[in-house]
Amino acid sequence: MVRITDVARHAGVSPSTVSYALSGKRPISEETRRRVAESIRTLGYRPHAGARTPTGRMSNVLALVVPLRAGIDVRVAMRFAVSVVTTARRHGHDVLLLTQEESEEGLRRITETASADGLIVMDVQLHDPRLPLLRSLDRPSVLIGFPADPAGLTCVDLDFEAAGERCVEHLVRLGHRVVALVGSPPEVYVRGTAFAQRVVRGFTTAADRERLTSAVHPCEASPAAAHAVAGQLLREHPGLTGLVVHNEAILEPLIDAFEGLGLRVPVDLSVTAICPDELAESVRVPVTSVALPAAEVAARAVELLVGKLGGEGVPGVTLLAPRLTERGSTGRRAGA
Repeated sequence: MVRITDVARHAGVSPSTVSYALSGKRPISEETRRRVAESIRTLGYRPHAGARTPTGRMSNVLALVVPLRAGIDVRVAMRFAVSVVTTARRHGHDVLLLTQEESEEGLRRITETASADGLIVMDVQLHDPRLPLLRSLDRPSVLIGFPADPAGLTCVDLDFEAAGERCVEHLVRLGHRVVALVGSPPEVYVRGTAFAQRVVRGFTTAADRERLTSAVHPCEASPAAAHAVAGQLLREHPGLTGLVVHNEAILEPLIDAFEGLGLRVPVDLSVTAICPDELAESVRVPVTSVALPAAEVAARAVELLVGKLGGEGVPGVTLLAPRLTERGSTGRRAGA
């Protein structure tokens, strides 16, 4: 095990200087701080949890890692962030918001500088490169999202796979046999973002099980892209009567695009979505939707992390069951 004395020897400073660099108890020069940080990284030193503050107590700060990558709907991400902050305050914690793309090195820096007692990590990928580090840190973490292998992690999210299935099952009950999923921007799938991939899996599983004609189309978050996808779908699947939308930014533009191409909602085309209730209710044609419970998921994440900080046993997997609300955008297929 690497000790603080090893770091001090490597950096050419005293052990107390390393302690000051970690705790901020006394000012040190930027050059000395840089040498200490480089030695910590080189040696793989992990400060003891009791050294997190000058008094040895916890900092009462939680880090929320919400990288605002391309294709992410910032409005939805901020709904999660607001809920994390308000729930954390109820538990006596402040929140350090990190919106840059934090790699393994970035997460290591957060913990080595003792700036947070634990981490909540969003925008999780199926094969997320941050997972080995999160499993090894001496600080607890909670993921909002489910990687392909959640072993050794604490994860919470909406069951997006079941949500995709639920939308298809609703359309099947209404007699629809040709359906499509209009999903997130392409770069979200390229990264292997877990929630987007799980919606596709649920959609295709249900469509195959019901022997439907189906299609999946990623879509950029713009009205022009929504119009282009609507036209492509009708050219490739002229019998299309059922739609699942998992892209909050284009929900209303997509409905407008299909109606501009001659399909009335819900007379000719039934539309479902996975999105926040307030968005589904605000569209010109209120949309049947599976709610995206951002506030509930984020609050659960904070409660799980606070429980871990308190030494409580918490479940490794927390999946929220999808809740579908019928509104005016879906109806029985003509002739069904």
